Amino acid sequence: MEEFDFVIVGAGSAGCIVAYRLAEKGHSVCVLEAGPEDRNIYIRIPAGIVKTSTNDRLLWKFEHQPAPNTNNRTIPLIQGKMIGGGSSLNGMVYSRGQAGDFNLWASRGAEGWDYHSVLPYFRKYERFRDGDADPAYRGREGRVQTSRQPRRDPLCEAFIAAAQADGIPANPDYNGRVQEGVGYAQATIHRGQRSSSARAYLHPARRELGVRVITGAQVRRVLVEDGRATGVEFSREGSDRAETVTARRCTIVSAGTANTAKLLQLSGIGPAALLKEHGIPVLRDLPVGENFSDHYACRVVARVKPRYKTVNQLSRGLNLVGEVAKWLLDLPSILGMSSMSVYGFCKMQPGTADNDYCVTFTPASLKAGLTRKLDDFPGVTSGGWRLRPESRGHVRLRSADWRDAPLVQPNHLGEESDRAITIAAIRRCHRILTGAAMRDYVEVMELPKTPPATEDEWLDYVRQYGSTAYHLVGTCTMGAADDPKAVVDPRLRLRGIEGLRVIDASVMPTTPSGNTNASTTMIAEKASDMLLEDYPRT
Repeated sequence: MEEFDFVIVGAGSAGCIVAYRLAEKGHSVCVLEAGPEDRNIYIRIPAGIVKTSTNDRLLWKFEHQPAPNTNNRTIPLIQGKMIGGGSSLNGMVYSRGQAGDFNLWASRGAEGWDYHSVLPYFRKYERFRDGDADPAYRGREGRVQTSRQPRRDPLCEAFIAAAQADGIPANPDYNGRVQEGVGYAQATIHRGQRSSSARAYLHPARRELGVRVITGAQVRRVLVEDGRATGVEFSREGSDRAETVTARRCTIVSAGTANTAKLLQLSGIGPAALLKEHGIPVLRDLPVGENFSDHYACRVVARVKPRYKTVNQLSRGLNLVGEVAKWLLDLPSILGMSSMSVYGFCKMQPGTADNDYCVTFTPASLKAGLTRKLDDFPGVTSGGWRLRPESRGHVRLRSADWRDAPLVQPNHLGEESDRAITIAAIRRCHRILTGAAMRDYVEVMELPKTPPATEDEWLDYVRQYGSTAYHLVGTCTMGAADDPKAVVDPRLRLRGIEGLRVIDASVMPTTPSGNTNASTTMIAEKASDMLLEDYPRT
């Protein structure tokens, strides 16, 4: 049995950072990761997401359970299962969200998580070297490389101009002082390669600081003795034999929103009725798995005129040879693109304080379904979603078997306000693509082929064609010590269990307006400082 100062479950976006920061101050650290190393070349190449997102060895495969508001469809859901977790699998779009997101957290009892308090941690981890960046908001010396899309495309330029013609202001830096507006997307990409938490933090932590990493190690439960977490029990890939690793100071769960909830429930920490249903002794009756939220995205697709080349054409034949050559020469290439090329924050009503939905654009289109296969025609896609969904679902055990995936029910579009704002977002995307400013570029709409005529028809479209944005949060929400809905306190300590913390997207009380990797990385940096304050090196 091995023993360390800290044991971290999950080498994802958060776990990699916490491991580095603790080891940097002389603590011994062990990280357990269920997936493999991140050596697959497609992880490093941004466009490689079309390969990694269909590679079962690199994925946690869940399903959004059927719900009436999404036409009772079962929606596939994947999460990263490898060193780097989501930061090694995601679309790399870098979007922090809005200041109001974090002020809302603080107003709901997450003291110390207001925007003024979290901004230094956003700046701490990023290295954004664009010359016009405002240093009051952007970091230049961090470990995660962020950048604007270097590849300029006439279709992207046309969409940005069309969005402005439709009333959306230009904004070259939506991660700066102001979020409203449209511009080229920013991404965790540097010189055409993915900048993951693994490459930025965990690899140097292993190489230089002696962090122990065990891959292929699925944690079965957190071990608790006399009200204190003492470590974890795990099994290696291909084996059912239980092994243990002990934490002298603190056990940290960073397994991701779905798996963190599942692991705590398996450990006897969760809703008492659920645990009893599965024959699990109740250690703490807490709302683990509740308050689950995810962005629900919908898209429209257009066929552009033959004289324009989209990624659909550039990724085939001699065109692809040319793009590979550009990538190898460190030139802008489709291989170095993030999943979105244009990103915009929009308001339902001008003059309101915060933005309500986003619009996105990419000069590519995928076949129907989650096949990751490009359309044969020259296609472009615009999508959108409500930034702060109010619908709430849950993540619950399927059984008491640690090998079984949890049941995931986001309850998408469960609230009327979510339905209304999602419809407004997708109608805006459709209006921009079909407007006069895009007339020289767009030949015909492919999805929908016939535009819905009424609000009810748009709702039917959204229910049928929307899907997850893979932005899972909230199952171990943080809040005040006396908040019955809170699982962890503002220092991310699990209520009622000593020596146990949760550090990942599951602690977010509400969904941030941006893609969740940025906020998860911020949480990890801030939580690391809290750990170092509470567990000084002796």
